[in-house]
Amino acid sequence: MTLLKIGQVAKQSDISVETVRYYEKRGLIPAPQRLDSGYRVYPQSILQRLHFIQRCKDLGFSLQEIGELLNLQTDPATSSALVKEQVENKIQLVKQKIGELQKIEHSLEQLSDLCCGDGPVSDCPIIDFLKQ
Repeated sequence: MTLLKIGQVAKQSDISVETVRYYEKRGLIPAPQRLDSGYRVYPQSILQRLHFIQRCKDLGFSLQEIGELLNLQTDPATSSALVKEQVENKIQLVKQKIGELQKIEHSLEQLSDLCCGDGPVSDCPIIDFLKQ
């Protein structure tokens, strides 16, 4: 079995060595074997787990949520309905955030419309509004 040092794992996963250590500390990846020299060494399979973690992060899952998804995989009795529920919860959260961001966008557009952009900042209606 080929073992990888932490630098190799980081490079092949396109993450930093510090991130690998952090994921270990958070329990997202198992503690690695150690050589007599103290160096961490990982099995090739760690690359798949790190890829899973990165994909989850790209989709907006928090590290806690990723940990929950990883834990769901370890129990063979777990129903895929639990995984789907996690994704559905994330969808609702994303929709809520989109709504909040749209409200902010609308407010900023209204604020921008207050000012023509000419004249000194002391006469800027945006600054006056923000001071209220």
